[in-house]
Amino acid sequence: MAARRSRIPATKYPVERFTLDNGLRVVLTPDRSAPVIGVAVVYDVGIRSEPEGRTGFAHLFEHLMFQGSENLEKLAHFRHVQGAGGTFNGSTHLDYTDYFETLPSNALERALFLEADRMRGPRLTEENLRNQVDVVKEEIRVNVLNRPYGGFPWLTLPPVIFDTFPNAHDGYGSFDDLESATVADAADFFRRYYASGNAVLAVSGDIDVAEATELVTRHFGDVPARPAPKRPDFTEPDLTAERRTSYTDKLAPLPAVAGAWRVPDPTTDFTGYLAYVVLAEVLTDGDASRLVERLVQRDRSVTSLSGYLGFMGDPFDVRDPTALLLQAHLPPGGDVDKVLRTVDEELDRLATDGLTDGELARTQARMATHLLRETDAVLGRALRMAVLEQQRGEPGLLNDLPRLVGEVTEEQVQAAAATLRPERRAAIEVIAGGAR
Repeated sequence: MAARRSRIPATKYPVERFTLDNGLRVVLTPDRSAPVIGVAVVYDVGIRSEPEGRTGFAHLFEHLMFQGSENLEKLAHFRHVQGAGGTFNGSTHLDYTDYFETLPSNALERALFLEADRMRGPRLTEENLRNQVDVVKEEIRVNVLNRPYGGFPWLTLPPVIFDTFPNAHDGYGSFDDLESATVADAADFFRRYYASGNAVLAVSGDIDVAEATELVTRHFGDVPARPAPKRPDFTEPDLTAERRTSYTDKLAPLPAVAGAWRVPDPTTDFTGYLAYVVLAEVLTDGDASRLVERLVQRDRSVTSLSGYLGFMGDPFDVRDPTALLLQAHLPPGGDVDKVLRTVDEELDRLATDGLTDGELARTQARMATHLLRETDAVLGRALRMAVLEQQRGEPGLLNDLPRLVGEVTEEQVQAAAATLRPERRAAIEVIAGGAR
């Protein structure tokens, strides 16, 4: 059967790239349609980078970057951004940490000054460190320890599918590791990873490229040059036999299960990887999707179901090794083994019989809509381009993602489904301990 492809347009956001003498990579994408800018700084350091004995350190350091700098007191960043009518935040991922602002365009220089100032050096004091350790510990209590399904499956599944510390450990961190962190540890982490040569600055929105280039050079050009550290090799072998484990969640009212399969390298085999990105959506996106229709609507063996690439849910911001994940919540007394068998049946059926008429085109149209919506706002555009530059040196790929998704063929999706065999699967079951 000949492949049928969706016709999905590409966006045409302009991209200007340059690198400062200190190694900072810069991406500018002007859009004069509204007087708003998005500013993002991405550092090539994430959960996988933290050393043994320092679990949770990448996330802890993200907090420390908001505690003032050598030139600005604590809370000054908050005051200056919000005082200009802007919003800001930061987040820690497996492979990077980002810091970002949305502001009126007349506050561009303010944003650049603030980001350059903390790139030179955050205010690393014993008081700030102890305070933020307590904040992170409380965050773990709220988001993991005292929440039903806390950490499921992004914290609980990696140690099942992976064996090495960088890929398998708890990225939120243990209380012992967090409490034993020192200011010297934080200073060393900053020197190693928060180098100008290890960072990308992206600015999107209502900017004049020449003016923005001058302002970036003015504020970041004298940040001391430090080269990017050599990134370790995080690869590890695929599974050759199924791995299963379970644990009791005393707060969970219903059982749950998550399964994962390794997928091709998102950077070196992007075409092969895209087939799995589309496959996850074919299986789980919307009421008409394969597994939702079978497991939720027909069999009623699960109450909810989702599928995605990467343990943190974004397929285009992760490096190898990564996985396709499926997760489901079951009704009281639900049969996890039956659910996994049904998943295997549907994967076999897809691999053998292929897709139904219009199934792929419908899925690709939905995916393209999501991609276009995510980058419609200037901050979404800046963040996406910064990560694409950081991981691929290709920020303009943002313009092509919807089209590339639409070019994945039925045969590629079918072939991807054929590789999701039980012997390559890692699965974790949540036993409900909170049901009355």
